[in-house]
Amino acid sequence: MIHSQEELIEKAILFFKRGDFSLGYRTLLDAGLNTDSENIFSKVLDFVAIYEQESSENKSSLLSLFEKCATEIRSVKIENKKLLGQTILKAENITKNYNKGRFVLGPVDVTLKKGDIFGLVGENGNGKTTLLTVLASLIKQSSGNLSYSFSTENKDKYDVLSKLVYIPQRTPVWYGSVLDNLKFALIHHGVKGNKNDLLVLMMVARFGLWKYKDLKWSELSSGYKMRFELARTMLRKPEIILLDEPLANLDILAQQIILEDLRMISKSPVNPIAMVFSSQQLYEVEKVSDEVIYLRNGKPSENLNLDEKENQHVIIEIDTENSREEIESVFNENQLEKLEFNGGVYILYFKEGFSFNDCLAIIAKNNFSVQYIRDISKSSRRFFVY
Repeated sequence: MIHSQEELIEKAILFFKRGDFSLGYRTLLDAGLNTDSENIFSKVLDFVAIYEQESSENKSSLLSLFEKCATEIRSVKIENKKLLGQTILKAENITKNYNKGRFVLGPVDVTLKKGDIFGLVGENGNGKTTLLTVLASLIKQSSGNLSYSFSTENKDKYDVLSKLVYIPQRTPVWYGSVLDNLKFALIHHGVKGNKNDLLVLMMVARFGLWKYKDLKWSELSSGYKMRFELARTMLRKPEIILLDEPLANLDILAQQIILEDLRMISKSPVNPIAMVFSSQQLYEVEKVSDEVIYLRNGKPSENLNLDEKENQHVIIEIDTENSREEIESVFNENQLEKLEFNGGVYILYFKEGFSFNDCLAIIAKNNFSVQYIRDISKSSRRFFVY
């Protein structure tokens, strides 16, 4: 984890030198945004204009300009407030029920700290959106306590909610261009004039909207609409972001970029943000989440985050052209406890002491035809295969 602005800048340079240009570029922009300096914004945007015009094959030629830009950012000293890890939201015994239905959410306990990313998974209708909207103070819980610890000095409800952003799965239509909408959003939060122009352009560049800044809502793909929402959200300088299915309707590449951006935003050494996001993309959620909350029938699974001592049994998911009989024949002598087929993949449950590496060795030895294999022993995926 990056703990300081200096480490962030060094990481940006390292990424760029290695040829990870997009990652280095976004990391540099994060460092530039951390300065909150119009002078730095202006110098960074000079580099952005060149970078965005250069082809992918020639971006390595921009290294000297990249390093010069990094030096400019480094010249602004930033106090390390050590905000990572500070508790910002505490939900205790939260429940929500509806008079006309039998569904009850909870009780659920959530403690969020700055820099935390919590994934929220579960089948449709199990309370993910309800929990997010309760945490966002958009609906009132039926019972339990919900408290926030924001940095804002003014504690009225507007100030509190301005630090708390909920992004629904279906975002509302907006009119005009990307650029005009972001400028208007920033004016609404009190930033006008030259700083408004510069900060909006910085955010446009940061979220990959540079070539699309003059487009309208109807002209953007789902992925770029989500990038727009993140750009607009970040202009508010939130301390908590709650996202309902941000990966829905996105292609695989767009999902990976959005997830990486969420991780980078959350773990900022200067302005860390707590996040909770729901998704059906289980493995993607687990890759970036510090903790996963699994809801079933409105209640969180108490057994989801098992440590190594609590769960020694290996569960393996495998897609193979080999028959069930062949799988049983090979693995029955190797502590296979149970075998299930869900119509697409086989799920193999092994007794304690059998490892994933043992499984791979047996598969290789017997020349199995494997299209896909994954250890789901500690994955939320195992809750969907019973």
